[in-house]
Amino acid sequence: MNKEPTTAPATGRTDAPAPSRRLAGVIGAVAAGALAAAGVAVAAGGANAADANLLTNAGFEAGTLAGWSCSANSGSAVTSPVHSGSYALSATPAGSDDAQCTQTVSVQPNSSYTLSAWVQGSYVYLGATGTGGTDPSTWGSSTAWSQLSTSFTTGASTTSVTVYLHGWYGQGTYYGDDVSLLGPGGGGSSSSPPTTPSTPTSPSTSPTSSAPPPPPDTGFNHPAYFMPLDNSPQAISDVINAGEKELNLAFVLDSGGCTPAWGGNASTPVSSDTTVAADISALRAAGGDAAVSFGGYNGTELGSSCGSADALAAAYQQVITKYQLKHVDFDYENTALDSNTAVRFGAIKILEQNNPGLVVSLTIPMTTVGFPGSGVDEIKQAVAAGARLDVVNIMDFDTGLTSGTEIGQTEAIANDAISQLQSIYGWSAAQAWSHLGLQIMNGHTDQPSELFQLSDFSALLAFAQANHPAWFSYWSANRDRACDPSVPHNWADGACSSVTQNPWDFTKILVQYTG
Repeated sequence: MNKEPTTAPATGRTDAPAPSRRLAGVIGAVAAGALAAAGVAVAAGGANAADANLLTNAGFEAGTLAGWSCSANSGSAVTSPVHSGSYALSATPAGSDDAQCTQTVSVQPNSSYTLSAWVQGSYVYLGATGTGGTDPSTWGSSTAWSQLSTSFTTGASTTSVTVYLHGWYGQGTYYGDDVSLLGPGGGGSSSSPPTTPSTPTSPSTSPTSSAPPPPPDTGFNHPAYFMPLDNSPQAISDVINAGEKELNLAFVLDSGGCTPAWGGNASTPVSSDTTVAADISALRAAGGDAAVSFGGYNGTELGSSCGSADALAAAYQQVITKYQLKHVDFDYENTALDSNTAVRFGAIKILEQNNPGLVVSLTIPMTTVGFPGSGVDEIKQAVAAGARLDVVNIMDFDTGLTSGTEIGQTEAIANDAISQLQSIYGWSAAQAWSHLGLQIMNGHTDQPSELFQLSDFSALLAFAQANHPAWFSYWSANRDRACDPSVPHNWADGACSSVTQNPWDFTKILVQYTG
């Protein structure tokens, strides 16, 4: 997307490549994977069949949650439905809580374990944390009892792990029963003596392999992109006063040696940043939030230089931890397009395992007929890697207008993308829309044939309100002001819109989107 600002080039704007990069509809894109199932991490060598179930009250036959802890008092033991015995777990997500129920047990280092559970409901997740290696996670969605199973190997110093079940935001009550963790017990139990696991029966319905549900509705549905250190950024108080309290902050890149830095500049490493941190704090104090976007068209994306999925995940994690992020955006462009995918999507999968509830979006440049081939390929690569990507954000601009109207072409590209997502995932149109990010651009774009006026924004707001995408966004808040006529500007200037407007006119339209 429009990116890294530097001194203005002879042609094109400071925050994006020259128009030629999007000609002939060959632009590829990042990838979003939209949302594939979190995969099963299987360790070499399974647990021995004779190993005891290490979980206490594994079938909830105590008639209580003894041994278990459920977030926000969301769980209880119920008599119906049950998989076996007299009781099962019932837990209901509410608001921003996913009804996670956990139990911590003692284990042995360098040992193999098999984790399984019988579940019923929409989008039920099973996994373990603190394993000292790759934490396993798997999920299923079924109206009848279905078994989930995954395996892992503990690290050299691991003496306990936390097993969890949870649902998903807005997806209703889920049920769990006959949870089993098989493997050698630890030196001391962190819970009551284990119960004998129930004898499982064959599942009547297997878990589905469709993508997870839409991200939770936390109000993050009209995040404007904003460069907090480049392109003459406005004061964050001015952004907030204009009504925008949700921002995608761009861009974190590699400053060398797999080191996250704003703009890839060694003088602005994330580790010592205070400026962006203050902006994020101001947004949160005003009731909003921020995502950080990794990548962009220029500079070195971290996935191009961090040598492994673990190293890349650690670099991304530095940023997540620094700013306590709930949302992250990945914008792979230029040489990062459809490359090093095993490392990139492997890292995203690790992030999701280590940051429950993290909402992940990937941003894809578009063609006049929807996703380019490289974009479709990256979606499939994400699925294969088991990376759950919650929002597929389409850059619905920079394709060039050859006929019709800007509104008509923008809507047609979005509809093409919806059809492609339906084909890939087997979704309904409504499901596809609930995972789509619709991003446009204010004023002049990189293509001389394209121009988004205020009236176009208003018409596309109505289009979004009618179709309910995951978010309605634009590039960029830095440009939401008229250009100074006394100063030379590029065709698509990074710090102004090149159209007649008052400050924040485009933003005031964007923030009307309610999802």
